Amino acid sequence: MYFLSKIHSASLKALQVTILIPFLFILNNAANAKSDLPHIPPVDVKMSLKKVSSHVYYAQGVAGIATDNKGFISNSAVIITDEGIIIFDALGTPSLAKKLVSKIREISDKPIKKIFISHYHADHFFGLQGLLTKDVEIYAPAGAQKYLAREGAEVRLNERRESLKPWVNKTTKLIPASHYLSEDMVFKFGGLDISVLLFGSAHSDGDLSLFVKQDEVLITGDLLFTGRIPFVGGDDVQNWVKKIDELAKYPAKWIIPGHGAAFKEFEKGSKLTKNYLNLLYTVMTNGVDELMSFEEIYKNTDWSEFENLPAFKTGNRINAYRVFLNAEKAALESQ
Repeated sequence: MYFLSKIHSASLKALQVTILIPFLFILNNAANAKSDLPHIPPVDVKMSLKKVSSHVYYAQGVAGIATDNKGFISNSAVIITDEGIIIFDALGTPSLAKKLVSKIREISDKPIKKIFISHYHADHFFGLQGLLTKDVEIYAPAGAQKYLAREGAEVRLNERRESLKPWVNKTTKLIPASHYLSEDMVFKFGGLDISVLLFGSAHSDGDLSLFVKQDEVLITGDLLFTGRIPFVGGDDVQNWVKKIDELAKYPAKWIIPGHGAAFKEFEKGSKLTKNYLNLLYTVMTNGVDELMSFEEIYKNTDWSEFENLPAFKTGNRINAYRVFLNAEKAALESQ
C-alpha cells in the first residue's frame, strides 16, 4: 500500500505540473498582451471643437514650443458626416488624441473612419495611438517614411518621453501610415467631395493639405502658421512659399492652419508665414553670397516683425541656421 501511495502521489504531482505549466503560459501571454497596450493617462488641458462649417470643426493648440501646454500646441481638424468621421492630424500625444475623441463624442457617435496626417512631425502624429480603432485607415504624404527611418525619430520619441512625461511614455510607439500618398487624391465621403493635396517636401519631408469642397474649408497643416513663428523643418523654403501660393487658388471661406487660429482671408492669414520665410531666405542667401558668417548675418538682420511672437526666442536662431546651411550647400553646388 505504501508503494502504491508513493506512485499515486508522484502521479498527482506530475498532473499538477502538467496543468500548471500551460496555465502559467496563458497568464504570461495575457500579461504580455496587456503590457503591449498603450498606457494613455488623462491630460487636463483646455480643449474645444470650434465649428467653421456644416461638417468641419477644429481643436486649436496654444501658440508655443513643443512642450508648452502639455504638448497641445498644434491643431487638429475633424470632419463629421453621416458616413463617419475624418480626422486631420492626431496631435502631439496619445492623451491629447483621447481628449480630442471625448470632445468629438459630445457631438457625434459616428465611427472614426479615416485619419490624414499632414506630415510626420512629433506634434502632429505622436497622438495616433489614441485614435486607433479596428478599421481606421491612416493616410500620410510620401516622404513621411523618411522620418520614421531616421535614427532621429527614436531620439525625438525618447526626448518626448522625458519632456512630456507621462503623456508620452515607454508604451508610446511611432505609428506608420496605412497609405503613403504620392499624388493628389479626390474622393467622396458622407456626401462631401474631398481633395487631398500633395506638396512634396516643403515644411517637412512630405506635406499634404485637404480641401472640403461643399463646405469650402481648406486645412493646410504646417504649410501655414498664425500667431507664432513657423518651424522650418524642410530644406527648401522657396519651394514652401510656392506651395503657399498654390493653396491660394482654392476657393476657401475658412482656412485652418497647422498652428494658430483659423481665418477667412487667405492673403492676410498667410502673410506671417510668407514674410518670415522670405526674410530667412533673402538674408541668409545674400549673406552667404557675401561670404559672411552666420553670426554676422544673424546679428545684422532686422527681426523686429517677428521677435515678439511666441516661439521666436527658442526657434528663430535654429530656423535661421538651417536656412544658412542650405544656402551654403546651394552656393557650393552652383560652383
